[in-house]
Amino acid sequence: MLSYRFFEWAGRQHNYMHSVEAYHTVIGSLAKIRQFDIMWSLLSSMRNRGLLSTETFCIIMRRYARMQKVDEALYTFNIMEKYNVTPNLAAFNGLLSALCKSKNVRKAQEIFDKMKERFVPDSKTYSILLEGWGREPNLPKAREVFREMVRVGCNPDIVTYGIMVDILCKAGRVDEALDIVKSMNDSGRRPTSFIYSILVHTYGVQNRIEDAIDTFLEMAKNGVKLDVVVYNALISAFCKVNKFQNVFRVLKEMNVKGVRPNARTCNIILNGLIGQGMTDEAFRVFRKMIKVCEPDADTYTLMIKMFFERDQLEMALKVWRYMKSKKFVPSMHVYSVLINGLCAMGKVSDACMFMEEMIEKGIQPSVTTFKKLRQLLIKEDRCDVLEFLQEKMNLLVKEPLCD
Repeated sequence: MLSYRFFEWAGRQHNYMHSVEAYHTVIGSLAKIRQFDIMWSLLSSMRNRGLLSTETFCIIMRRYARMQKVDEALYTFNIMEKYNVTPNLAAFNGLLSALCKSKNVRKAQEIFDKMKERFVPDSKTYSILLEGWGREPNLPKAREVFREMVRVGCNPDIVTYGIMVDILCKAGRVDEALDIVKSMNDSGRRPTSFIYSILVHTYGVQNRIEDAIDTFLEMAKNGVKLDVVVYNALISAFCKVNKFQNVFRVLKEMNVKGVRPNARTCNIILNGLIGQGMTDEAFRVFRKMIKVCEPDADTYTLMIKMFFERDQLEMALKVWRYMKSKKFVPSMHVYSVLINGLCAMGKVSDACMFMEEMIEKGIQPSVTTFKKLRQLLIKEDRCDVLEFLQEKMNLLVKEPLCD
């Protein structure tokens, strides 16, 4: 509510008028904390100033959908005309997108079927539904939507093709995905790097390494720019079959081609090496990769966990200190792997210190991690420390500092 109070105060200042962006920011914040009455009062204020647009209502629909308030999201769409905003295809797509992204694709499909005569769907509409069924996942329904799209004469665009290829590959239907790619070529549309990366990744998952290489080479031959995403897919394919020499050759090629590795590149390689017990090599790769790309939470989690599993406490803490020196804010997962590792080594006081730090940063510990530390504190008869941490936890749950 602090942001709303500031918003109200600012609105009373001389020679100042709220912008549309300011209204939208506060409306989103109010919806997030379920202050819906105040939120709707702001819409009345915007209407009086002629500032309302379809985007205003889309923001509210997205917020309602995220809270699984499906009826309220639909109500928001239906009430637009009462606020002198005519519902259009963009608003219709906004409603469907909000529902699909909140795992309510069946409701989205139901609304689409009822309203598609009123709002003539475009490729974006169908892409939204396809993505929703892909998340479900429900391949038959995705196929049905794609076929309807083609049947009614709405030409799939490059985004639609990419979504459909992704859905088919995740369902293990690579041959069917290749038929889609062929139809793209036949209609004069060249597959994107995203589509090639999906195919390379899928071949890697299926241990079809030669097909992965052939697809990668075909991409280069067809003049499609090789980016870090497709290189990561190829690296992942090589890691899956333990061809690490090939992985390092690919890294050299990336350097020659001027394609910079990212944290995902590093994580794929580390996962592969650690999975094969090649921990010394993994640490060597980590030290080398941090010179060319910024590690992410997964990178630090992998390394800290690896050193704890090797009973190398000091090395785990060394990685932690390096992370802090880079001003990287640890996630719940990074804290968890550190605290769990300390608990496993009997370093309960250190674990408590990091638990307190974590809570003070507004990060809620996982139930498993807190339970593990709780059991050790009870075992050591340190109920005062447990009570102290529990009080901090309770305060965090009541007044969260971050999402």
